[in-house]
Amino acid sequence: MTAANWAAIEGVAVKPLQKLFEEDDGRVERMTIEQSGLHFDFAKTHLHPAMVSAFAELASVVDLDGARDRLFSGDVVNVTEGRAAEHTAERGNGAADSVAQAKALQARMRGLIDVIEAGAFGDIRHILHIGIGGSALGPKLLIDALGRDGQRFDTKVVSNVDASALAEAVRGMDPKATLIAIASKTFTTTETLMNAESALEWLRDGGVEDPYGQVVALTAAPDKAIEWGVDESRILPFAESVGGRYSLWCSIGFPVAAALGWVAFEELLEGAAEMDRHFRTAPLDRNAPVLAAFADLHYAQARGCQTRAIFAYDERLRLLPDYLQQLEMESNGKSVTADGALLGRPSAPVSWGGVGTDAQHAVFQLLHQGTHLIPVEFLASKTPGHDFDPGHHEALLINCFAQGAALMQGRASDDGARSYPGDRPSTTILIDDVTPSIVGALIAFYEHRTFANAVLLGINPFDQFGVELGKEIAKGIAQNGPAGFDASTSALIAAAGL
Repeated sequence: MTAANWAAIEGVAVKPLQKLFEEDDGRVERMTIEQSGLHFDFAKTHLHPAMVSAFAELASVVDLDGARDRLFSGDVVNVTEGRAAEHTAERGNGAADSVAQAKALQARMRGLIDVIEAGAFGDIRHILHIGIGGSALGPKLLIDALGRDGQRFDTKVVSNVDASALAEAVRGMDPKATLIAIASKTFTTTETLMNAESALEWLRDGGVEDPYGQVVALTAAPDKAIEWGVDESRILPFAESVGGRYSLWCSIGFPVAAALGWVAFEELLEGAAEMDRHFRTAPLDRNAPVLAAFADLHYAQARGCQTRAIFAYDERLRLLPDYLQQLEMESNGKSVTADGALLGRPSAPVSWGGVGTDAQHAVFQLLHQGTHLIPVEFLASKTPGHDFDPGHHEALLINCFAQGAALMQGRASDDGARSYPGDRPSTTILIDDVTPSIVGALIAFYEHRTFANAVLLGINPFDQFGVELGKEIAKGIAQNGPAGFDASTSALIAAAGL
């Protein structure tokens, strides 16, 4: 039945964008959704009523409604690891006991921040947050986006095991005034623990007599953190059912709450909770994450698009494409279904992007005239993040809207080098402002879009076994040197003197 539905979707006529507008005077209104301070414009995608109906039928066949209910009720949805995925419970939408546990953790987080501010750790002015992947990308995005008007603590995030990143982060920090937050779900992550050990050494070299006294741990494995040396009173444990790339809502968000203040962190959670409620209750054809997933699947499945580009026309959101790369590609970059069968069709496209207007002078040549069809997503804010001449912001928005219009309409010319084919799709998300609640809603939108894509494809978005093999081989190289590897790898190991 599902195969038949995919065939029906792929068989729906694809109409040029210009024709869709000509045939439907109400297209803009019908393809625009306002929710939680976000204005979603899907009008420049190739979705049309027949296509949306075909996807809605697929959604019924694969029981998207049931999958969504299971996600929010705390049932096992990560089938390969036998776990729930309870990141929504961290913002109040989930099983009652999980929500209660999340509230208790938040109270503990807030209490620890109050203690730090009261001077129990000394005169703390800096926070060095050490993690990698989901333990770093979320905090880094939020602090960069929301902390530009001032932070209560000078906060830096370090992820790369290249110690140049650590050296850059601690430059200007006073070791005696620095709190180290170690974020690792398992508290076994090699890169994170190596950076943490070096950070402790930096504290010792800076005259800190008890470096462990300036450490907090954010983990789902508190016993491992205690074994490593962190005092139990300075551990903020979160549930195993909260995946790493969905974890900024739990104690992984500690540096965000500390740097921005607890009120801002609560607003972040509530913004995400509003998007949760929209995803749970809105009909499919008025549901922003679901419509976005329909468009994603049309371009990947029916049109063979292997990539999707995201451009933030706001400097405050410059790290969002990096964040979405992990969220989308680690979640849905799979080749088997949830029950282990070969998928047999494309899964997640490659997510990539940048910042407008910089990207216009770097990659938009290919988007407008290249041979690849690449769906584009534009993000912009109605409100500028600065007090300079408002002409700057006007130019930014004009460029954003102009690019979407140009991709769609194109321009014919007898000179091929100056001809634009047009009919190239884009979505625009225009937000009221870059605030904690709106950014929370925006991130939750992307989480639910990723989940909807996975359900419609029949895959599990909550495991990530693809990252394990490289880690295992790295450990083998560290232990055994060049022995036992292919000739190329062995030669590289030898050439590096390892």
